[in-house]
Amino acid sequence: MLDAFDLPFMQRALAAVLLLSVAGGLLGTWVVLRRLAFFSHAVGTATFPGLVVAVPWGIAAPLAALGSALLFTAGLTRLIRDPRLGPDGATGLLVVAALALGALLASDVYPAGAGVDQLLFGTLLGLTDQDLWIAAAVAAGAIALSAALGRTWLATGFEPRTAETLGVSRTRGDWALLGGIAVAVVAMLPAVGALLAATLLVVPAATVRLLARSIPQLLGGSVLLGAAEGVVALWIAYEADLPPGPVLALLSGAVFGVAALAQAAAARRPVVAR
Repeated sequence: MLDAFDLPFMQRALAAVLLLSVAGGLLGTWVVLRRLAFFSHAVGTATFPGLVVAVPWGIAAPLAALGSALLFTAGLTRLIRDPRLGPDGATGLLVVAALALGALLASDVYPAGAGVDQLLFGTLLGLTDQDLWIAAAVAAGAIALSAALGRTWLATGFEPRTAETLGVSRTRGDWALLGGIAVAVVAMLPAVGALLAATLLVVPAATVRLLARSIPQLLGGSVLLGAAEGVVALWIAYEADLPPGPVLALLSGAVFGVAALAQAAAARRPVVAR
């Protein structure tokens, strides 16, 4: 298994997976606890139009993706004010619009642009040094945000009234979390693409939440599981000549399924009185 990682492109992919698992595990914990999984997936999808126009317009792909993500967030903030839509309805509407716009631009307006498959599903084995530096910066930022605002996110998420009484700003904490999620998603795009960012940001944390007994366990377990799944997925993709992004998504989903079945079986097990 270790022989596969002697190759330079596999070493670069391995470094990216380990770095992204830090950001994905730490921020993913709060995504799961605050029920922001749909938002995280939607932000990734919303970057698709920006990625399509980045090369033809001469814009750096991370900046174009981040711009699309911020426009999506701003539009969502405005739409959810309408009580007839609700947060889920507004998010779904914008996701469909972003995906349709990206597909239209890629097929009719810029037919010679980057391959749609790479934009949607990433290219983990073709990362650049710039991608690694961005992943390292986002990992460091996720550590700093979690250390500085972890208590705020916990308090405002589960006891908002008490937090406001104690002077904890819910608005600032929420915007910091949403901004951190958006930046993390942009950093994950070169590796797993616009449609599979939730694979690194949501699924490991959702899996560990089934088993963890405390917030520290959830944070640490999400990072470790994300890293382990990334390494195994890279090896499987190399040996089977498959795209790493979809392999990682399938592997993460399978691990979640096993964990969910194990938890259900444990819950049905009768308690023997002593």
